[in-house]
Amino acid sequence: MKNNLNNKFNNINNLNMKTGEKILCGAIVLFTLMGVISQIIPGMIFSGRLFLCLAVGCIGWIYLSRWAEIDKKWKIIKKIIFGCLCAGLFLFAILEGVIIRYERENWSALPADAVIILGAGVNGEIPSLMLQSRMDKALEYIQDKPDILIILSGGQGEGEYITEAEAMRRFFASRGIDENKIILEGNSKSTYENFAFSRDILIKYGLDTDAAQIAFVTNDFHVCRAKLIAQKLGLNAIGIPAEVPYWWLDINYHVREAFALVKTVILDL
Repeated sequence: MKNNLNNKFNNINNLNMKTGEKILCGAIVLFTLMGVISQIIPGMIFSGRLFLCLAVGCIGWIYLSRWAEIDKKWKIIKKIIFGCLCAGLFLFAILEGVIIRYERENWSALPADAVIILGAGVNGEIPSLMLQSRMDKALEYIQDKPDILIILSGGQGEGEYITEAEAMRRFFASRGIDENKIILEGNSKSTYENFAFSRDILIKYGLDTDAAQIAFVTNDFHVCRAKLIAQKLGLNAIGIPAEVPYWWLDINYHVREAFALVKTVILDL
């Protein structure tokens, strides 16, 4: 039996490389290169890891294809894996469609009793591109709403010298927004906590969260998941989407959000 197994693996290594394998080898080189480059671009770590995973997957598929040529068992396994990949891509396409649908809905004209601005990363004390885009959109949204209650929600993470809430406060203060209307929520570490802690603040300030309409500002790709979480917590929430500043970041975060949406539905909801 051992000799048969060794012969099978020798046959695998001795098979001539076919056109499909040559294409996959090119893809491996490309994915590896893109993975390394993406790791050094701010905000692209997810894409970098995804490219490297794709490179490993291509290597695995080459060997799986070779095993399938000499063993019927592996041929069946290959078909099962291929079916799972097709199903996964189909689910991914559906999720992206849902994400895009939510981000394109415009609720900014609707009245709101309060607005929650969801935090994003801070580099030391400097707002990240994502956070800056949210603050810019929020500033635009509140300009004609002088009486709206503003909650700045975001804690302090790794590499951040101040809370995301404090970074936002400084921005709005520098733009002349009345700080008496601003409430800081600086303990949250996730979108779920953003809404949960902000809801507690709204209740503390006497707002009936069952009846009130709450606006939230986040990046466009994040609106769908944020709205699901807000609704889970009993908030009647409307999303105000901020655009992602660069197209490569836009693609990166849209792809990542599909995985995050699955996690949220399975674990958080």
